[in-house]
Amino acid sequence: MWLLAFALVALVACTPRGKMSLVPESVALGPVQTVYVGSTRAIDPASGRFGSGRSETTRYASFGVSIPPDRQPGEIGWPGRNGKADPRRDFLTVAAQIYTDAPTFRQDIAKQIRSERKGSREVTLFVHGYNTNFDEGLYRIAQLAHDLELPGAAVQYSWPSAGTAMGYLQDRDSALFARRGLEALIHEIEAAGADRIYLVAHSVGAGLAMETLRSLALQADISTLKHIAGVVLISPDIDVDVFRAQAQEIGKLPQPFVIFGSARDKALALSARLTGQHARLGSLSDPATVADLDVTIVDVAAFNTGTGHFNVANSPALIRILDRLEQLDSTLDTDRRLRVGFLPGIVMTIQNATVVVLSPIAAIGERIVR
Repeated sequence: MWLLAFALVALVACTPRGKMSLVPESVALGPVQTVYVGSTRAIDPASGRFGSGRSETTRYASFGVSIPPDRQPGEIGWPGRNGKADPRRDFLTVAAQIYTDAPTFRQDIAKQIRSERKGSREVTLFVHGYNTNFDEGLYRIAQLAHDLELPGAAVQYSWPSAGTAMGYLQDRDSALFARRGLEALIHEIEAAGADRIYLVAHSVGAGLAMETLRSLALQADISTLKHIAGVVLISPDIDVDVFRAQAQEIGKLPQPFVIFGSARDKALALSARLTGQHARLGSLSDPATVADLDVTIVDVAAFNTGTGHFNVANSPALIRILDRLEQLDSTLDTDRRLRVGFLPGIVMTIQNATVVVLSPIAAIGERIVR
């Protein structure tokens, strides 16, 4: 066990941890992305910020994040070790508000989705993964919302990850602890008037998202489930049998239901060894295991960088593909001949599941071609 723990630390030790820089809005040189947050993290009394402790109370907040002009899609720039921020290269926080009550939070989300183009009362709800501190999760959703030009409102559910490589088991318990908070946040978004909620979850957060959907199904909360317009699981760190049981209890899965994974994901390989499994849901080499479920499995192994655990957010090519998910469900339901060119790779149907093995042959510009 200690060898696996050492390997886990070595896997991420070379990556410096992200820390938010709060600056006046006048410093911003790029567009400001608003991110709404629901969190079951306790407030650190020393800093007054969301920490890694657990809170039974769900708190709500909003942040304005300045997106620097000198960057590529997928990149997040952090201030250097000296703490000096460069607004041309670094993500910066230019506004921060912790709400004293949920109704004001709802009102601000309602205002945001009403201000968008007609008919787009959409919210993208992002659930971060293992070993993620509050600031890293916040900037990641700001990056994705900006790079994908998401309509409506971007919302982050920040559950109390320990934010340390050695905190894997603690994080799995914290994700279970945080189920009620995610459910409460979904209800707040629904009450704000969102017609379509896209649920995007990464790593351990994917298990949290599935447990919350399962809870809504067991409560027969059909109204809320109808507002879930799609689910995207990125490198889901979920036991395959557990996922199957969750899916069966949820019943009809929201569509599209997309799983991005890679058999070359080093973090999931370690997770599988720690849990005594051959693979996790996000590192399946044999999609037949879940072929009876109505899911789309997208193999992104060809785009692996680093640990291969968050290729979708880091790769400009994959970001462009993710941007087209709104079209994915209808496209894959049509004649196979129409699929050519929509996704750069091989598209297969195995029972109820659709499997897409992506190829790295993609245009650098606006279009993706085979």
